[in-house]
Amino acid sequence: MDEHASALDVAAAIRAREVSPLEVLDDCLDRVDARNPALNAVIWRNDDQARAEARALGDRLARGGVDAGPFAGVPLPVKDLLEVAGQPATHGSLGASGEPGTRSELVADAFVGAGFVLCGRTNSPELGSISVTENLRYGATRNPWQTDHTPGGSSGGAAASVAGGMFPVAHASDGGGSIRIPASCCGLVGHKPSRGRVPDLVPHWSGLATEGALTRTVADAAALLDVMSAPDPYVWSSPPPDGRPFLDEVGADPGRLRIALSTVSALGLEVAPACVAAVEHAGRLLESLGHHVVRRDRDVFDPAGLGAFLILINSGLAEYPDLDWEQVEPHNRAARETALATDSIAAAQALMELQRQSRDVVRLFDEEFDLLVTPTMAVEPPPVGLLEAVHAAPGAPLLEVVAMAAFTAVYNITGQPAVSLPLYLAPSGLPVGVQIVAGPWRDAQLVRLAAQLEAADPWAGRYPSPG
Repeated sequence: MDEHASALDVAAAIRAREVSPLEVLDDCLDRVDARNPALNAVIWRNDDQARAEARALGDRLARGGVDAGPFAGVPLPVKDLLEVAGQPATHGSLGASGEPGTRSELVADAFVGAGFVLCGRTNSPELGSISVTENLRYGATRNPWQTDHTPGGSSGGAAASVAGGMFPVAHASDGGGSIRIPASCCGLVGHKPSRGRVPDLVPHWSGLATEGALTRTVADAAALLDVMSAPDPYVWSSPPPDGRPFLDEVGADPGRLRIALSTVSALGLEVAPACVAAVEHAGRLLESLGHHVVRRDRDVFDPAGLGAFLILINSGLAEYPDLDWEQVEPHNRAARETALATDSIAAAQALMELQRQSRDVVRLFDEEFDLLVTPTMAVEPPPVGLLEAVHAAPGAPLLEVVAMAAFTAVYNITGQPAVSLPLYLAPSGLPVGVQIVAGPWRDAQLVRLAAQLEAADPWAGRYPSPG
């Protein structure tokens, strides 16, 4: 198989008996052997188990009459924040035991049900709390485009494994931009689903976070969303069902849409010229496709809500009761201390304040425009090595880290679907993503427009040279 083949193409080749699941897996593992030492994307491997599963699946498919799922035989690494029975979820922390877990998150079960062969775990910053993938347990993950730069975070290991040609797709998650930021840094498609679209055993970070994937194509992103978003009747809340599979939205006419372009950050941060240029390029494409494009000279978010957002992020550390906190990195220890000093009334008020602000943001998507286009990040991918600065001032936000999430975090607050598309290469040679945001639960609309842009300005031939 071509190492840049989509996951759907790989699955189709397996179904057609052109290649076996074991052959596909061995190709992926060979590339991990060759490329991971330079990238440090994959931090745990289960090669023998994965090979046994791939071999058994191949035998079942050879006998015929087996529906093994839409992605039968496709290898899939999972992010080190995801619980999978039999795998160690260390959350990138020296404070975790490393013992195999005994339960799986719902999305992991969905992946297995779709036929994926779960293969290895990818690096994340400790507890997924910063936007660069560096930690003291496993070290820094590097960007395949230029290895002295970060692949972003917190799904940086996932992004580097896909952009580096090791796997066709990887599991990811997003609590403040952690799918979209690595997609921008690594030239990938990163779709953050609507809140509740992908069911969880417990909503992470008070519902700010969601599971997802990093892919090379919009079709893969849509098909993965179909796999992940099967409704679960036992969760507290879930969005209304869609009328048809998200994959069917690829190639469907999105109609003429009202689209606003904004390169202004509510935090008052200067936006890098390449990030502005990426949005302007997207705007010209959208106008050429017949959409009504307007410029918006202000952000949709009131920065006064940032404090409430941080309270909820810090309270999310309650999800890790079994860590040895003496071994946890300084910035996460400081966040925990802040959370312990915050009373329950303040935490409840923070959640209510964000819910009130969300109404003001979401209303704009009906009253003023259908979709919003922004830079995914306010900066190009920074150099590797920011963790040292984060540790030097553990209680203070680092400007470079904040700039990476300045345009993304608000849509974790509102719960809206958002996607980063690889529509631009900076003069530096690094990818720069463009974020498109839709109204609540309008993932299908987002897929339609993203596919239209992919057809108008294909990025399939843009990928880093293996180093």
